[in-house]
Amino acid sequence: QVQLVESGGGLVQPGGSLRLSCAASGSIARIYTMGWYRQAPGKQRELVAAITSGGATNYADSVKGRFTISRDNAKNTVYLQMNSLKPEDTAVYYCNADALLRGSYSRRDFWGQGTQVTVSS
Repeated sequence: QVQLVESGGGLVQPGGSLRLSCAASGSIARIYTMGWYRQAPGKQRELVAAITSGGATNYADSVKGRFTISRDNAKNTVYLQMNSLKPEDTAVYYCNADALLRGSYSRRDFWGQGTQVTVSS
């Protein structure tokens, strides 16, 4: 199985920055796409950013120009650098990985437990 562990969340003032990390471990044969999703209370979970194993990226319009996603394939780790944070960025942020497990023939989605990001003065 694959375990995803997020870290780096916390409380920050508007205009501030945070850097989230997500490390994948387990019986991993290959990780294709990794991404970050977020969910605020009473709202649907939405894609924030995603990155392929080759480095191609995709961002939600609401974070484009402020957030940057990156990954270290050797460490099976994905990062999300968040700058110019706004109160509307407040949510639980979840790490996602599209991965192939060792001994398996099918790729599957795996999720982390989530990390809280709160933007408030």
